[in-house]
Amino acid sequence: MTLPPAPTSISSNWALQMRATTMEEPMRLIQNLTGAILGSGGWVLSRGANDTGTINMLFEFERNCCVDIYAILIAVGLELSQLAHLRFTELCQCTRSHFDDIGGEIVSVDLEVHSYWMEDNAMRHGSSEAA
Repeated sequence: MTLPPAPTSISSNWALQMRATTMEEPMRLIQNLTGAILGSGGWVLSRGANDTGTINMLFEFERNCCVDIYAILIAVGLELSQLAHLRFTELCQCTRSHFDDIGGEIVSVDLEVHSYWMEDNAMRHGSSEAA
């Protein structure tokens, strides 16, 4: 007698590449976002910023936390692109509809954020000198 094949684990198709902008200082944003993701049960796999104010972060979370993660991204001061909003909305609605089947799947997010903090600071500093 042969046994049926063991069920394979469901792999998630939710590997999101997202873009956003912010007026926040890059290092502060990285600290706040990292803490919030970890506090919600997610995992930060890599993070960093370059001299031009571009922040890159790779993180993962269980699908059942998607609404919390979406709220965190907005709360820390990110202005998500239109496509990022659409993808996160789709993820949250799909997860809610099929929660029992896929709530524990892992979502991977590759986030690129352009910070305009230095430009905003320079404009404020320049306008205060002119006054």
